[in-house]
Amino acid sequence: VWFLSQEKCCIVSVLSDFFRGPSVSSIRLAGLEHVLHFTAADGKIYMRSYKVLLKKSGCKIPRIELEEMGPSLDLVMRRTHLASDDLYKLSLKQPKALKPKKKKNISHDALGTTYGRIHMQKQDLGKLQTRKMKGLKKRPAEKSAEDGGDSPKKSKSA
Repeated sequence: VWFLSQEKCCIVSVLSDFFRGPSVSSIRLAGLEHVLHFTAADGKIYMRSYKVLLKKSGCKIPRIELEEMGPSLDLVMRRTHLASDDLYKLSLKQPKALKPKKKKNISHDALGTTYGRIHMQKQDLGKLQTRKMKGLKKRPAEKSAEDGGDSPKKSKSA
């Protein structure tokens, strides 16, 4: 009996977690429209849905009434035993296609900015292609200094 009641409590908590909205510190009564109510009793789990009606009252806070509406479920616990360990491990297995691949050379800082690292060879600025202008052409004296001092013109031999 204890095992069965423990499972009912787990089911009730799972259902309430499933239907739970965001956690808030205070509730505005005018914004409250629906209420879901879960009850576990007599081997069954009852789910009821209610509509919230705000009625006039003599004070500042309105009188609240609940009107039953929507789906009403009576759930019965039929399976009370757990699956084998092998079947449990098999159910938790994820295919490799769903696992995200690690991206190389990408990092993130505390603020969420993405940084990428690239690898380049050293650049030789002497071989850099620039616009071909007359002022950038090498003079004959500079060419001969690079070639080793030989004059580009050949002397005529008689």
